[in-house]
Amino acid sequence: MKFLNQITNYAKEVVQSAKYIGQGLSVTFDHMRRRPITVQYPYEKLIPSERFRGRIHFEFDKCIACEVCVRVCPINLPVVDWVFNKEIKKKELKHYSIDFGVCIFCANCVEYCPTNCLSVTEEYELATYDRHELNYDSVAMGRIPYKVTQDPMVTPIREFAYLPAGVMSGHELPPGAQRAGERPEAIANTAESSEN
Repeated sequence: MKFLNQITNYAKEVVQSAKYIGQGLSVTFDHMRRRPITVQYPYEKLIPSERFRGRIHFEFDKCIACEVCVRVCPINLPVVDWVFNKEIKKKELKHYSIDFGVCIFCANCVEYCPTNCLSVTEEYELATYDRHELNYDSVAMGRIPYKVTQDPMVTPIREFAYLPAGVMSGHELPPGAQRAGERPEAIANTAESSEN
């Protein structure tokens, strides 16, 4: 009787062990079917979404020194230096700067600028060894960065959540492919159709 109980217990343990091994292998096989999520940065970069707010671009010639950007900024960040020209009775911009070490990238300045001299870019690589180097003047802000899709040194990758079903790699990016995310019109149409 004792011998039969030992054999029964041993058989139960074998079945339980096989069950645990099967569960572990099922997790392994499930992960093998998933899309890869590793990006070999900086040689590969994900394409930012449509509404990504990166470094601010500034066009000196368009600015009228109205200082609206300073008033709408939650932390009064932009520094606008100007002088009044009595001959033409207008302000003349002398210097414009933003410290990106303090900026919260809310893009209020871009939204409320009356002359559209400010715009957001896709640039997010602002790391420096000295925080004072993050204080960009009008010359540094006027530099237009490479877009990820146009940078010859980088392989652009679609965000993996937006790849079509069955596509495992985000490397093959057709020339006319739309960027990751839905366009605002599509989002508005979807919202309207769900309300009706």
